[in-house]
Amino acid sequence: TRRRFDAGKLLLRIDPSDPGSLTTLESAARAVDAMAERRLPLFIEPFLSRRGPDGRVRNDLSAEAVTTSLAIASGLGGSSAYTWLKVPVTENPDDMADVMATTTLPAVLLGGESGGSPQEQAAAYEKWRGALQLPTVRGLVVGRTLLYPADGDVAAAVDTAAGLL
Repeated sequence: TRRRFDAGKLLLRIDPSDPGSLTTLESAARAVDAMAERRLPLFIEPFLSRRGPDGRVRNDLSAEAVTTSLAIASGLGGSSAYTWLKVPVTENPDDMADVMATTTLPAVLLGGESGGSPQEQAAAYEKWRGALQLPTVRGLVVGRTLLYPADGDVAAAVDTAAGLL
């Protein structure tokens, strides 16, 4: 509140094989409590992640992993009154209804990777269209996907995304 921010965002990577994830979860729970105390929304972007052989962190976008990460994020802190979720659309968009049934918290959809072909961009729009029909999904947070569309037409990409809402 000192800086007059009106919301917060927390990227939460959970690696079950990394003992540091427990400290991360404890810190995240304190952040949820602090934001709730201030009556400020907190957007949590949870992922189950693992380090690959190259040492890079990779997020698991399978339905099971996204479901687990949403369940964990939904249970952080003493109150979820101001908690929102930032949710990736799963590898198979048909799984989104079951995934979103994991939580009653409001959610916004992530855009996923930017770039790709026009066909991949069209497929992303269709995934969003289906997920936006779910009762707890309230909108999109899809920056790079719209700023760097496959065909370079930012205005058309924004118009298409806005038309989905």
